[in-house]
Amino acid sequence: MSAEKLNPSLPHYKGHRDRLRQRFIQGGAEALADYELLELVLFMAIPRKDVKPLAKNLIKHFGSYKNVLNAEHDKLAAFDGLSETSAITLKSVQAAAHRLMKHEVMNLPVLNSWARLIDYCTATMGHEKREFFRILFLNKKNELIADEIQGIGTIDHTPVYVREVAKRSLELGATAIILVHNHPSGDPKPSEDDIEMTKQICHALEALAIVVHDHLIISKNGHTSFRSEGIL
Repeated sequence: MSAEKLNPSLPHYKGHRDRLRQRFIQGGAEALADYELLELVLFMAIPRKDVKPLAKNLIKHFGSYKNVLNAEHDKLAAFDGLSETSAITLKSVQAAAHRLMKHEVMNLPVLNSWARLIDYCTATMGHEKREFFRILFLNKKNELIADEIQGIGTIDHTPVYVREVAKRSLELGATAIILVHNHPSGDPKPSEDDIEMTKQICHALEALAIVVHDHLIISKNGHTSFRSEGIL
């Protein structure tokens, strides 16, 4: 007999929440639809309300479960039915996923974990509205020893200072680096400025015996590897 029938005074959503939690415990995330997984997250932020309609509306509005978590904080907080606390809860789930992905590539030979690295860069940069320029620093075993954002720009430009790239590489004792930046436009094709900037960094680091393994351009629609394209 359901909890609602045993105690008719219980809110109708209480039994639904219990059943959804049990399905998750028994079958994991694969046992739930995207909106149901989103419900589980919203349970923590909205304890006394039926959040199924809200979860479905969020996915309908933003297009997918992934897009809900990737949405900007301000847009989530302004969504009907969500509060500041709810928006922070959703963004914390995204941040936790990114942190887990980062731990899965840190201190490992990057060239042997290339697919994971691409997934990590896409998850953390692919949906950003501004350009971010980051550097992945590697040791002599090609293990990832540091992952740092070096610059934040506008929708189509990020200032990059070659001297700062060289300086930070030396400070960390890196013997190789991978350059990564995103294109908010969704087009991962490198611009002439991207290519010229990469050449300047390669030239500067060559004198320091630091190798530039690749330059990755990340977008929501895919990525481009300078190495694979023969640019590097």
